[in-house]
Amino acid sequence: MQIGELAQRAGVSHRTIHYYERMGLLRPAEREGAGYRYYDGQAVQRLEKIAALKSLGLSLEEISQVIDLYFDDPSGIKGKEEVLKILQTQLQATRSKLGEMQAFERDLVANIARMKTLIEVARKQS
Repeated sequence: MQIGELAQRAGVSHRTIHYYERMGLLRPAEREGAGYRYYDGQAVQRLEKIAALKSLGLSLEEISQVIDLYFDDPSGIKGKEEVLKILQTQLQATRSKLGEMQAFERDLVANIARMKTLIEVARKQS
């Protein structure tokens, strides 16, 4: 199929397909002498897998690290194991950021209370 049909079947734009090709996420099955790209059914599956991985919160760079595993290993286990590692790393980073944000929140609450006290003292002195 040509790029237009692939885009329609997968529900993505031509630009998205070209972008994914540049990133190495997708490859045409063959190219014609005039430069036309032709795609097979696996291209639709790859685009569906990319969408599924994006919905899990993976970046395109992370997807590029795992996408081939899903198609090299028919069971999909290797891909899933790598995705699990990525998600666990994201969870750890998120928890760390949450801790930082909670500390920032405590600092803000303390600073707000301090400013309110300073304003009250200033009002009493004037």
